[in-house]
Amino acid sequence: QDGDLKFPLESVKKLKELMDRNRPISPRLAVPAASHALCHEKSLPVEFQALCKREDAPKIFQRLSLAAQDDLCEICANAACAGCF
Repeated sequence: QDGDLKFPLESVKKLKELMDRNRPISPRLAVPAASHALCHEKSLPVEFQALCKREDAPKIFQRLSLAAQDDLCEICANAACAGCF
């Protein structure tokens, strides 16, 4: 979930995979470049395609990918979780 937007966890994990694969070398370019590349990916889950039309899409994609990091358990990826670590 990001604000009032809700997405299936499996779709968020797929988003993170796509972002990791398209990550540029320069960290300063990471969010805008990843977002631009993601919107042209044929394998982008349909849940995220409407986000490509929003100006804040890069920030939303970045926040969602953080929720799917490998070192977080699925419960702790949710804002209401506490005590996983």
